Amino acid sequence: MKRRPLPIAAALAATAALLLTACGSGDDTSGDNDKIAGVGQAAETPNESASGSGAPEGDKPDGVDVSLPSDMDLVFDWDKPKDRNEAAAMDDAANYLRAIYHGVDKRTAKDAAVTAYSTGEGLHYAQVQINEWIKGGWTATGTLRHYDATTRSAPNGKSVEVGFCADSGQFFGREIKTKKVLKTKPSIEDFDYFKIVMVEFPTGEDLWQASKVFVETKAAKCQ
Repeated sequence: MKRRPLPIAAALAATAALLLTACGSGDDTSGDNDKIAGVGQAAETPNESASGSGAPEGDKPDGVDVSLPSDMDLVFDWDKPKDRNEAAAMDDAANYLRAIYHGVDKRTAKDAAVTAYSTGEGLHYAQVQINEWIKGGWTATGTLRHYDATTRSAPNGKSVEVGFCADSGQFFGREIKTKKVLKTKPSIEDFDYFKIVMVEFPTGEDLWQASKVFVETKAAKCQ
């Protein structure tokens, strides 16, 4: 039985080839393949009907609710960059992940938080992930840790690539009907490396949305 029947780290389109094409060869050298994906992509308007009860520290002042149940903990063990836009993009990358699991908890892929913090392929990725949890009859429980974050801005400042590791060794699927927690032994499958392309919402609302998501599963560099 898998620990996470379909974790967020299950890449929607993140084959190794796509990851290399979108994000470079894995080193820090510059080149045509090292450009940030999603630059110039239009953002979608956030859902104005979002409610704001029980919002955590990472929530936005506009009232979008990304709160999670007490047994579902997303930890972001990283330092904010000095650049204001990169810091804001990093904050909203975290909110994007919270929004996905908020949708898992609320059993809907149309949650206001999901539509607020994602657009384009990022929105599609989030909705596919949530729907698979729903179809499987699962929710999540435990602690999902994110760490070793980096940021990189596009030349126009309107797009920021946020990269980070995720450790799901203490994060499990749980059957809703039986409340059975699905556990397996620790393994390389617990570690994933994300690159999320965040784009600035164009109306000056201090909001960044996930436009693309690339995932390297079984990421040894995150161990």
